[in-house]
Amino acid sequence: MAEEVRPGVLRTPDTRFENLKDFAFAPSYMEIDGLRIHYIDEGPKDGAPVLLLHGQPTWGYLFRTMIPVLAEAGHRVIVPDMAGFGRSDKPVNKTDYTYPKHVAMMSELVTRLDLRDVTFFGQDWGGLVGLRVVAATPERFSRIVVSNTGLISAEGIRAAIGYPLLKLAVWWQGPMTIDDMVERESFTSWIAYAYYGTDLAVGRLMRQMGQITDADIIAGYEAPFPSGEYKAGAQVFPYLIQSQLSENASAWKNVFEKWEKPFLVAFTDEDPVSSGTDMAEQFENRVPGASRIVIKGVGHFVQEEVGPQLASVIDDFIRGRAVEGFSKH
Repeated sequence: MAEEVRPGVLRTPDTRFENLKDFAFAPSYMEIDGLRIHYIDEGPKDGAPVLLLHGQPTWGYLFRTMIPVLAEAGHRVIVPDMAGFGRSDKPVNKTDYTYPKHVAMMSELVTRLDLRDVTFFGQDWGGLVGLRVVAATPERFSRIVVSNTGLISAEGIRAAIGYPLLKLAVWWQGPMTIDDMVERESFTSWIAYAYYGTDLAVGRLMRQMGQITDADIIAGYEAPFPSGEYKAGAQVFPYLIQSQLSENASAWKNVFEKWEKPFLVAFTDEDPVSSGTDMAEQFENRVPGASRIVIKGVGHFVQEEVGPQLASVIDDFIRGRAVEGFSKH
């Protein structure tokens, strides 16, 4: 039986988060737009904040090996769970989730915590949402680090027709199993599998995409979702990826193409999502003064495979030290 806190909103029972492997961080909560939003707040409260934002289908658990490294280095580490993920409340209707809503809620969290001199790190949807949070309040942010993410944009007619054409392509794909999705190997099949499904295979996806063999870690990623009813936010996220093309173009033009503060592009070389795209090159070429490193032998979820090393790179970057790429082995 799903735990409904009010009509149409579920809350994962606290018991689901007990004794998770390598995850003993105290929860903090804030009510935003009628939903209880969870965040981790570790390290000295007077330390310069580091905001770590997860993507899909993950939650703050993804950063469990990074948080101690950054906190012990003297940084205040803030790790929110977006609505529909982790310990945050989960509306059951896909229509309750939009790209702008996620941006607004995370912006509200940053503002109400009064975070300043923030270093932002985003990967996957954490970048798509977090970069828009930065664009909304750029004065609060001093540095940006991105990995295996993008800020997909378009202007004019391409912006007007881009999302409708994507939705048409997803409709054409129709409902499918995860095996169908793997066999078809296309971006639209991934969106269709997630959007039309009723029980996203979180454990299998993390096993494959995160190179995870430890059953206890897989259990950590599955913990927020007692059943398919809790997964609407995770299932709709890919469907929203092109829903803000012109708004993202404005963020590029008004903020990131004028960004004079430190900006680090830290993509991996074996990410099946961003490989073959120009996402890393876009950041490197369009952001003034952006620097780039390559993390070798690592796939999509860089935090999962080399979290402590990545945290050390972020610490060096904050302190103005030289940063270099590295290999998993």
